[in-house]
Amino acid sequence: MIHTTAVVEDGAELGEGVSVGPFAYIQEGAAVGAGCTIGPHASILKYTTLGEECEVHAGAVLGDIPQDISFTECESFVRIGKRCRIREGVTVQRGTKPGSSTTIGDDCFLMAFSHFAHNMRVGNGVVVCNAVLFAGHVEIDDRVFVSGGSLVHQFVKIGRLAMLSGAAMVGKDVPPFCMLQHAKLNTIVGLNTIGLRRAGYSVEERAQIKQAFDLLFRSGLNVTQAVERIRAELPAGPAHEFCAFVDRSTRGICTMQG
Repeated sequence: MIHTTAVVEDGAELGEGVSVGPFAYIQEGAAVGAGCTIGPHASILKYTTLGEECEVHAGAVLGDIPQDISFTECESFVRIGKRCRIREGVTVQRGTKPGSSTTIGDDCFLMAFSHFAHNMRVGNGVVVCNAVLFAGHVEIDDRVFVSGGSLVHQFVKIGRLAMLSGAAMVGKDVPPFCMLQHAKLNTIVGLNTIGLRRAGYSVEERAQIKQAFDLLFRSGLNVTQAVERIRAELPAGPAHEFCAFVDRSTRGICTMQG
């Protein structure tokens, strides 16, 4: 299952049933899980681990050194989960510091020419559309959807089931369940209601999330006051994810469109 023009170095680990296409390159120290398909001209470099049943399409580069002027060669990693689809020209880069890693969870769909910088953490079931650019140390929780052409600043956190519209520009943290305005900086336009329904939240749970959202963005309260009200007035559950997200936010959260 390895094309005659592919280069698989001694010391690379390939699981059972791996297919490697024309002119692909798998470097010593890379590990490719069982059932993976590596497309033509794709590169899987050292310190990269790819889970089972992943698809890596033409020209993707996984595990190159970070685009960080302070980087000096060290043992740092890229770790990608199972059943991920990685399309043409995607780049995923290693961690900056020794022992650090860029990690991508299971069942993610990374579309063409998206870039995942050093020390990112991407959860499970995340969809990233074409030409999205993430800077270093970004954290993305489970089942986030990022539309094409979006730009995300370093150290930004994006909460679970959030949705970024096309060409969104993000320099602050995006709370869970929220939808970001297209082509406008740090601006929330509402809840990702379709995503919540598809995720199986009940009518009651969606109503509680909406109450929490309104307290946080439409009540005129500051963030601290809104979080106190959410904790005091709403039962424990998905609505309280807003509070937990605010607690771990380091850049401040995005604001509501006026």
